[in-house]
Amino acid sequence: MRIRILLVAVASVLAVVAGTVPAQAITHGTPDGQRHPFVGELLFYVPDEADSRFDDPGSWFTCSGTLLNGHIAVTAGHCTYGVGLNGASTTAAGGSGSGGNDVWINFDERPNFDILTPSSSYGRDQNGRRYHDWAAALNSSPSWHRATSHPHPQFDPDAFYLHDAGVLDLQDSVSMPSYGKLPTQGYLDQFQTGPRHEALFTVVGYGLNKVLPGRDIGGDTRMQATTQLVTLEGLMGLPYGTAARFSNNNGKVHQGGTCFGDSGGPTFRGANTVVAVTSFGVSPNCTGTDDEYRLDQPDDLAFLAGFGVTP
Repeated sequence: MRIRILLVAVASVLAVVAGTVPAQAITHGTPDGQRHPFVGELLFYVPDEADSRFDDPGSWFTCSGTLLNGHIAVTAGHCTYGVGLNGASTTAAGGSGSGGNDVWINFDERPNFDILTPSSSYGRDQNGRRYHDWAAALNSSPSWHRATSHPHPQFDPDAFYLHDAGVLDLQDSVSMPSYGKLPTQGYLDQFQTGPRHEALFTVVGYGLNKVLPGRDIGGDTRMQATTQLVTLEGLMGLPYGTAARFSNNNGKVHQGGTCFGDSGGPTFRGANTVVAVTSFGVSPNCTGTDDEYRLDQPDDLAFLAGFGVTP
């Protein structure tokens, strides 16, 4: 059984934006508008990841995340681990993969990627030039906010699903009318034995709408959908409290879901309580179910409290 991590390479995202494919996201969702303006799209650079179009390593990815106050956003751990530091590796020579600043977040409903020179404009030996140009363009844009990334201190890329939480500490504060908020410890446990039809949640993100053979549909627009809790048992015998499984069943009532690029995006209970972040799925083409990493556990709440954020 193959796990799919729900981040997406920006190369394919830019191809979608430049083409004629309708810009959607979240499976069977609707445009979010300004319901959750504190949810943003991440664009980040991982210098250790290969990009097949270039001879030297370095690749860009997108995820989603939620602003919890003026300068702290929560996302998935796999969206923060190994992020570059001014273009340099944070994992080389035994580095922790934390503390990289090659990550930017945008809270527009449809972030503008046109400020980035297309990757096709660079030769195979110009990946370093691409990083320099893209970083400069993002730094110059008032809509893209640079941050420092911090995965959960126990995050392990070889077992990411065990501690898949991450924090962005924005360089400059972003003012919002409201922000996301954290759940109390064990918040989701109340649904373990309760009626499943009452356990409805909202997922928000900028990911793809659908994955087809040879074609991806949607992306880069903030979308939302209502989803239903399936189980708190998680997948593959994961420890209880690690992940919660939600529906992603292609248009059935109350069963929208998440897709590639929604990684790190929130699963809300009520208006703005972030009970989990999008982590991974096991079904093909963004169907079936998805597993969301719970934020209501003691280690995650302690991690976030270290950045001054509490329920």
